[in-house]
Amino acid sequence: MSNKITIYQVLPRLFGNRVTSCKKFGTIAENGCGKFANFDEHTLKGIHDMGFSHIWYTGVIRHATQTDYSSYGIPSQHSEIVKGKAGSPYAITDYYDVDPDLALCVEHRMEEWLSLIERTHREGMKVIIDFIPNHVAREYHSICKPKNVRDLGEDDNPNMNFSTDNNFYYCWGLPLDLSDVNVDGVSYQESPAKATGNDRFTNRPGQNDWYETVKLNYGIDYCDAGGRSDHFDPIPDTWKKMTDILLFWAGKGVDGFRCDMAEMVPSAFWNYATKKVRKEYPHIIFIGEVYDTNQYRTYVSSGFDYLYDKVGMYDCVKDVICGNRPASSITNEWQSTDDIRDHMLYFLENHDELRIASDFFAGDGEKAIPGVLVSALLRGNPFMLYSGQEFGERGMDEEGFSGCDGRTTIFDYWSPKTLTNAYHDSCDMTEKERRLNLAYRKILHIATTEKAIGQGACFDLMYVNPLTEYFNPRYHFAFLRKKDDEVLLIVSNFSGTPADVKVLIPSHAFDYLGIPESSVKAVDLLTEESILVELRKDVFFPMHLEPYSGCVYKFRVTDGK
Repeated sequence: MSNKITIYQVLPRLFGNRVTSCKKFGTIAENGCGKFANFDEHTLKGIHDMGFSHIWYTGVIRHATQTDYSSYGIPSQHSEIVKGKAGSPYAITDYYDVDPDLALCVEHRMEEWLSLIERTHREGMKVIIDFIPNHVAREYHSICKPKNVRDLGEDDNPNMNFSTDNNFYYCWGLPLDLSDVNVDGVSYQESPAKATGNDRFTNRPGQNDWYETVKLNYGIDYCDAGGRSDHFDPIPDTWKKMTDILLFWAGKGVDGFRCDMAEMVPSAFWNYATKKVRKEYPHIIFIGEVYDTNQYRTYVSSGFDYLYDKVGMYDCVKDVICGNRPASSITNEWQSTDDIRDHMLYFLENHDELRIASDFFAGDGEKAIPGVLVSALLRGNPFMLYSGQEFGERGMDEEGFSGCDGRTTIFDYWSPKTLTNAYHDSCDMTEKERRLNLAYRKILHIATTEKAIGQGACFDLMYVNPLTEYFNPRYHFAFLRKKDDEVLLIVSNFSGTPADVKVLIPSHAFDYLGIPESSVKAVDLLTEESILVELRKDVFFPMHLEPYSGCVYKFRVTDGK
């Protein structure tokens, strides 16, 4: 087996929703909402069989919403500080509760969530949830916190801009001014104003700010007269409270945390928190959303198992797919993180990024297949896929607050048609959706079953394959993977033109990987077609590449290393 981690990100609110006649800015009554229960054994088995080891359930912890659950004892949220009817999953209102939208029975929402954790485990997968450490909803108030737990902000002194004993930052003496956000008038009151989540330390956030959230205080004085200063001794109160929240969810059976905007929280906190969590739950994994490549190694050393490689590999592969960079530029990206390669998480979609098939990206989900081959098979590090990607979801709906932006909304009640077709009315799937899904299944199967992918060495072949009549490094990318006697030659074609390619395998690759010269039968794992090849040093390996596709040739050798 490969031992490679493959993550399926899913927004339950959208995934299980069977209401297809969606209305712009529709309420939950009008547009419906997916439920924990929609992830039944059959659905989970299908996700696992596709090739996933982990599911990242996005938007589980209770967040701000315009839907009124006050009859259940859940505080209502002021609509002026909620983005969209459903609200952002990243504006948490209670770290110890789960989203009532996702429950069949609101009073038993936690039990329904715990049952889903159990079902996911029974189907052979592990559970990841979001941990949002940098900010909370403006009207945060926990009604589900354990006894003896003090709420965030409960003991704050709002007359101080900054204190290590405070959980929030305050604009002392100034009320919140939302006039730049709600130009038609504001009724929500907050005095003194708390600093806004995206490090906006004034009382007047703008429309493009995270105005619905407030920044948590981890002991950094951002407005110190002498410049930003750290105050980590004694341990800030927020460190203790947020670590307790991690421990709470680990105790509920969660296997990992995707940590939102991890780089906006000091690395010293992560070093503190990850050690405490792993002392009790050694199996827990931490995935960090870090965009500053200069800080990658800092956050890895602070306890993160994996980091989004968004600014690196994602941006590069996206540009190659769109024709803005040559395929050969992928080499520079993996080389830049080679020393921490096992900690990089590769992906081509998530809830923040454009849908591949959208008009703002590639316009066609099939154009991403060569990029998926690279992202999923180049290394043994994790690969993540966002639900709907495997069917070519376009993200071109105008759902409401989200607008038509090439992304699938995280703010509105909606139902992406591709997911409804695939998981509810499969007879309505288009031939193109089926074809794309099959391609993803094949690639994921290779990633999770071939030991050369999860455990083997990698050899980039681009440096010996310059532009020739048989190989074009602008569109073609080639590399080897090897473990024991099994070798994979993987070649991607990012072009819309078919190509008869000849890939040179240099003598250095034979020596480095311990490959003996021999005659081999090579089978393309994507098509099951086989060819006989004379495997010799500095000799070409011939193949035919279809448009926006690739080959994964597997052959066995007498292990020389």
